[in-house]
This record gives sequence, C-alpha cells and structure tokens, in this order.
Amino acid sequence: MALSNSYTVVNGQLPEFFQKLQEGQAPDKFTQQHLKDIGFTSTNHRAFIQILKSLGFLTPDGTPTQRYQEYRNRAIGKKIMGVALKEAYSDLFVIKERPSIRDKDIIQGKFKSTFNTTDLVAERQAKTFFALLDLADLDTQSMPAYAPIIDEHSQEDDHTELEDQFDEKDNYQPSRKSSRAPSLHYNIEIHLPATKDIEVYNAIFKSIKEHLFE
Repeated sequence: MALSNSYTVVNGQLPEFFQKLQEGQAPDKFTQQHLKDIGFTSTNHRAFIQILKSLGFLTPDGTPTQRYQEYRNRAIGKKIMGVALKEAYSDLFVIKERPSIRDKDIIQGKFKSTFNTTDLVAERQAKTFFALLDLADLDTQSMPAYAPIIDEHSQEDDHTELEDQFDEKDNYQPSRKSSRAPSLHYNIEIHLPATKDIEVYNAIFKSIKEHLFE
C-alpha cells in the first residue's frame, strides 16, 4: 500500500506544469534550474519536483523515468497519470475506487491519520491529490496495447509465395497411363530359296500361317 505525502500550495498551476512536460524534451536531470527554465521560478514550485518523484516520473536523483517519457505522449498521457496515481495513492483507492471531490472529508482524514499531521497540511495534501486527479483517466484497463511491429511487405511476399505454391499444386496434372494394352508390331523377313519348284514356296507359306497366325 502507498500514500504520497507530497503537496503544493499552488495546485492551480499543476495543469500548466504538466502541459510543459508534454511540450518539451525530458532533461537529463530534472533540477530546480530546469524548473526555472520552463517558467516556474517561485520557491512554491519546488514542490513540483517531489510530486514528480512520488508519481514515479523521476528517480530519487531526478532522472526522468520511462513513465515520464510515456506521459509526454498526449494520446495516453491521462491514462499514464491514472496509473501513477493508483500507485502513489493506492490507500485512497482502497477507500473509494473512483474518488471525487465529494469524498474530500474522508480523503483529508486519511492523510491526517496516516501522517499524524495538522488539518491544514492534510487539506493541502488532499487538494494536491484532487488537482492531479483532474489530469488523470482512471480507466486504465483501456490502455492501448503495444503490439509487435509487423513487416507487412514481408507478410505479403510470404503470402504470394504460398499462393504460387498452391497454384502450382492445383494446376499440376499428373500423367495418366493408358488403359489400353500396348500393341506390338512384327516385321518378318522371309528369304525364299532360289527354286522353280512351286511346292517349296507353298510349304514355306503354309508353315508360316500355321505357326505365326494361329
């Protein structure tokens, strides 16, 4: 469980401050000088740095985190803030899943009892929480998923190659063997003897007829 005790007395300037974070680049270290460079020169603004740390936007030494970088994406900035608030003020979300200004007394009482602080400090802590809540979208379940990058051209090439393979398979016509029996052709050469005796020829042709054609 967690409950941040960070607060500022200039809560009305928090929207402008977080807008500046989205408009500019993240510094190597978020220092008081950087705070001044982006237009927040009052000593009251120094509490903004501690608020960023409590939200997980900065490491203890002031280095911007991945959450800081993600918050700079305006498309998901409010959802990132919602995630940060649910972590930094998880004790409050146990009391009320969707706290609103109507829950001011119970929220303020939680700060007072947890940190054993005065009514004034607890009120300021509660006001800071509600100011941040106005910048958040608590419906974090609808956060966009980061899908892997898909090379559409590679997919298209693979798909085309597969289609070509299927086309070749579909168009393949296997050779079909004929069901007819093979036909054989014989060439017979007959060398007839030189004779004038016709009976010799008759005997030869008779023998051929008997042995080859029957």
